Amino acid sequence: MTGFLRQLRGDPLGLGNSARSRRSAELVPRTKTADRVVQSICPYCAVGCGQKVYVKDERVVQIEGDPDSPISRGRLCPKGAASEAYVNSPVREHEVKYRRPYGTRWESLKLETAIDMIADRFLRTRAETWEDVNEDGKPLRRTLGVAVLGGATLDSEENYLMKKFFSAAGAVSIENQARI
Repeated sequence: MTGFLRQLRGDPLGLGNSARSRRSAELVPRTKTADRVVQSICPYCAVGCGQKVYVKDERVVQIEGDPDSPISRGRLCPKGAASEAYVNSPVREHEVKYRRPYGTRWESLKLETAIDMIADRFLRTRAETWEDVNEDGKPLRRTLGVAVLGGATLDSEENYLMKKFFSAAGAVSIENQARI
């Protein structure tokens, strides 16, 4: 029976059974079939909205706003609401991509190789730009060749560790964008 006929038989606004088909009556929300729910923070801007990530068979099946979040109270913007599609996209990269200086093509690197390259460049830059003392012999113990910018979605502990690490390394240009 068509939805129109069902409406004529007692549901004139089409809000009840007349709006349901056999298929829609059998549907089960992905949130009900999940094995577990993981609380997370949306990574797409500095607001830090709370997310509930629903996982089934170690695969993300749904991401929704977390009503317990004091920041977003269960709401997500379009980017945050679409993050499940980003996670499960068939074109999502799962390798480190690197383009050499003056290169025209991207190449895949192992994660360990990329981390080693970053560490080598960090240590080399720090050594090349280290200022131990000023012209009067007063201690500086700093480098102006290294700077770091964190994000407001980092938690307090991550910002603390970032600040401590880069301060200990002698960097003075440290910004974490945590103003919320």
